[in-house]
Amino acid sequence: MPQQPKSLETWLAIFGQAEIPVLRHTARELERLRADETLLNARSVADVVTDDPLMTVKLLRYLQTHKHRNQKYELVDVKQALLMLGLDAFFREVPATPAVEDMLSEYPIALVHLLQTVRRARRAGHYAYDWALRLHDLHAEEVFVSALLTCFSEMLMWCFNPAQMIEVARRQAADHTLRSVDVQQQVLGFAGTDMHRRLTTDWRLPELLRNLTDPALANTTRVRNVMLAVNLARHSAQGWDNPALPDDFHEVAALLRMEPDKVMALVKAPPAAEH
Repeated sequence: MPQQPKSLETWLAIFGQAEIPVLRHTARELERLRADETLLNARSVADVVTDDPLMTVKLLRYLQTHKHRNQKYELVDVKQALLMLGLDAFFREVPATPAVEDMLSEYPIALVHLLQTVRRARRAGHYAYDWALRLHDLHAEEVFVSALLTCFSEMLMWCFNPAQMIEVARRQAADHTLRSVDVQQQVLGFAGTDMHRRLTTDWRLPELLRNLTDPALANTTRVRNVMLAVNLARHSAQGWDNPALPDDFHEVAALLRMEPDKVMALVKAPPAAEH
């Protein structure tokens, strides 16, 4: 296997030209909707798109690079974006290909890591959206999408650079004291956060997603909402016995002005909110 490029700029150029892959399940669900006019509408398509962080970022990147000249605002609500684009144009211009599973057919371990990351992203999105509604956030959809896409650059690296990502994961599993950024610098040649920041800016993704990396905005309600949702999804990924969870519950309780035990019951229940 040829040596993978280590330059951040090289990877940014690759991703700028690459077709973003999507989950095979996403492609199947979209085809199912497309084949049945009684099921096909902007809401049903949006539900499938936002169940797949990679398909979501694929659509948003397309929209931002094909903006109408008179469009003055960001399109973050996926349903509204589909209504503006039109479903025929969506299926034609944003195809649900290639499949992640095909790209990673020789790297089953990488596929497992990717799917785990997708699952965490979905959970983070649902938590953040529910809390945004409780906080009467008028732009809860942006909060949802930002939480869903917090790890999209990591997902892209699992798809396009599985061998080195497996090595990063192996080193971290062997020594839990290693900082992610240090291992990434050693193996990839750059920090994952730097790639995420650049892609978010270059692709003009939602402003809230860009704000997550701005220390000056760390204490704003919307940024805290997303980051706490991401932390909770990560810490609870393997169950509810992670020692970091009590602190998560207290921080979410402070955000929502609730008691920690009520927060614990809230987040353990299946998500009721529909985005």
